[in-house]
Amino acid sequence: MAAVKHEVLNRVEEAAEVFRGTAAESEELGRLSDLSAKQLRDTGVVRMLQPKEYGGYEAHPVEFFETVLKVGSLCGSAGWVAGVVGVHPWQLGQWDKRLQEELWGEDPDTWIASPYAPIGRARKVEGGYRFSGRWPFSSGTDHCDWIILGGLMVDDDGNVTDPTPWNFVLPRSDYEVHHDSWDVLGLRGSGSKDVSVPDAFVPDYRVNKPANFEDGYQAGLVGRDAVTYQVPFGTIFPAAINAATLAMAEGALAAFVDYTRKRVTGRGPKAVSDPVQLIALGEAAADIHAGRVQFLDDWSRLVDTVERGERIQREQRIALRRNGVRAVRRSVDAVDRLFMNAGGGALQRDQPLQRFWRDLHAGMNHMCNVAHPLYQAYGHDLFGLEVDPFGW
Repeated sequence: MAAVKHEVLNRVEEAAEVFRGTAAESEELGRLSDLSAKQLRDTGVVRMLQPKEYGGYEAHPVEFFETVLKVGSLCGSAGWVAGVVGVHPWQLGQWDKRLQEELWGEDPDTWIASPYAPIGRARKVEGGYRFSGRWPFSSGTDHCDWIILGGLMVDDDGNVTDPTPWNFVLPRSDYEVHHDSWDVLGLRGSGSKDVSVPDAFVPDYRVNKPANFEDGYQAGLVGRDAVTYQVPFGTIFPAAINAATLAMAEGALAAFVDYTRKRVTGRGPKAVSDPVQLIALGEAAADIHAGRVQFLDDWSRLVDTVERGERIQREQRIALRRNGVRAVRRSVDAVDRLFMNAGGGALQRDQPLQRFWRDLHAGMNHMCNVAHPLYQAYGHDLFGLEVDPFGW
């Protein structure tokens, strides 16, 4: 990787005060503020993994993750939306060209939401499927015009005929956003609301299997040969969640430093000269930085494997996912130690530290940050036991 920063990262850094200054408003609104969303759109973060053919950058995944880390260190919710919504063009850029034209033919800044949970039910009809369901956790959905939804195939009686998850892509006219469904403790600004589809027709070309987006298979079908599209979907989407979570830890660390500069402890001395504060700070800074370095290095190595023309092996994928969740856990523990040493003043609603702390713990509830299945998968693979395909 070149040492030169990506132009999108430069724009994010130039807009730092906008992201930082709108974080409280986004939390109050329960979605990204219009200014925050506009700034995110203007920087081009969501187009970083989008095909160049449709106004994107086809950026190296590490460049994308570095940018998400920066956004999330300024506003946790903006970073979360940047990671989740920003990874969708990676998948959709490999989809049927008819869908790509619908999405970006007129506006390359079209945003697409999700979730992927296979909650919906699809019944085959001529030319496509009748599709319905209700899904929670559609991050950034207020600012999106399309959505990717997960579902299972059923027969005419509603019985599931295949346990394989499928993805269905629908325009905003085909689904409803439930604005009263997102009243939460953390990541309020992400606006991760429920969405529902009463009954919609989804044409065949807007339906695909997540399993097809592994190791460049789907990319090859539509002529996408950039290295960006050769990594597995099962690694890049979880990594977007990991990156957004690590970003909040970096934001919390910066907030602790700013708060400590002005703080006088209950014992009398200024916090900047209190050994208890400094020990907590040094330890946390090292752990958070270690998580960042390991995460980005793992991804550099993964892409290097693809660039050499080699297939990514199962053990490499498992190790990458294992390290990702462990980096997140270390960073969360580090922020917890900082917060416990910050004193009662850090609890005030106007202190960014408490918001980062809440957002960080909310992010830990995402399944891509759940560590135990990955640790188990690593052990099973190491000792030659059967590995649960859903564990990694």
